[in-house]
Amino acid sequence: MCFSAGASFTAGVLLTFTGVETLKKVHKPSQLVLGAIPLFFALQQFVEGVLWITISRSGFFWAQTASTYMFVIMAQIIWPVVIPACMLLIENNRIRKNILYGMTSLGAVIALYNSYLLITRGIHAEISSRHMTYQSGYDDNFGWLALSLYLAVTVLPLFVSSVKKMYVLGIVMALSFVVSAVFYMQCLTSVWCFFAAVISFVIFYILRESHKQSQFDHVHKK
Repeated sequence: MCFSAGASFTAGVLLTFTGVETLKKVHKPSQLVLGAIPLFFALQQFVEGVLWITISRSGFFWAQTASTYMFVIMAQIIWPVVIPACMLLIENNRIRKNILYGMTSLGAVIALYNSYLLITRGIHAEISSRHMTYQSGYDDNFGWLALSLYLAVTVLPLFVSSVKKMYVLGIVMALSFVVSAVFYMQCLTSVWCFFAAVISFVIFYILRESHKQSQFDHVHKK
């Protein structure tokens, strides 16, 4: 969350609560990764909260650097793999599963590309107009292509999935990205992760409904 340390820590606490409740709704091993996403966001918000506190203070260089890299790794390297992978894990339709295999592979390629840029060029965080921005200090000739592919592997798998109501999650994800890109382009990574935190509540809803359906089916099979 790019607005303040207090906002980040508050979001982290709320998302931790949501994450715990979401995991309680998991009733299949294949749902664990999906159910853990709210806790992933919670950790991300706590990390950026630490960054807000340390970024303008001397003597906290290592904490600032570690927080910066941890946040970017979670947002740009882990996320494009986690989304298609968790959709792949819960998918039962063979054709859709093959499509998701391809998207997961593409997500891995994007993650490797972002890892290469992070290792070779580095990154630093700074506050601009009361927003947290992540600056790499170089011009990426493939920036828009990489961003488009990143969007594809983090949104399209949600529409490919045959899981009931998963398309709602895809709509929320896409809208959050558009709002972030239009109004906060310079701090897209941070702001989109804030909006994407709303996704956690949608995930809770999807798994809750799935859990209810599972219980209903179990009762009527007896």
